[in-house]
Amino acid sequence: MSLATASILDGLVSHALSLGRFERVNEHEPKNAPGSGLTCSIVVDQISPIQASGLAATSARLSFTMHLFASMAAASDDLVDRQLLAALDELFTAYTGDFTLGGLLRMVDVLGAYGTGLEATAGYLNSGGQDFRVFTITLPVIVNDLWEQTA
Repeated sequence: MSLATASILDGLVSHALSLGRFERVNEHEPKNAPGSGLTCSIVVDQISPIQASGLAATSARLSFTMHLFASMAAASDDLVDRQLLAALDELFTAYTGDFTLGGLLRMVDVLGAYGTGLEATAGYLNSGGQDFRVFTITLPVIVNDLWEQTA
């Protein structure tokens, strides 16, 4: 992973942690049941060059998959979706604002100018015999001049 892409992943993890909503934020999918509090995992999904590249450098679209997990046993059934929606709302509020990770990104591709835009899909997951409510977030980001082009 290049220094730029590692910095972007670090920025996403730091941002999610700064919200104070998650008991843990992982750079991997949990191998075991995530725990009783809200958990966020962030992994790289897809990287591709984009047409907006210049003559001396290649710009790229990086797509991250984020999973937000809430244990179905940790809170009353009515609170599980409310907790997840509140966390999702904070993330999406930041991503649809002027979110550039301190200048590391050109933008979060909210509306899908270069492919699938920012989106979240709700579902359920059983891990370690425990049921979890899950939001799967597609987080596409556009990075200018990620790789230098040389002859």
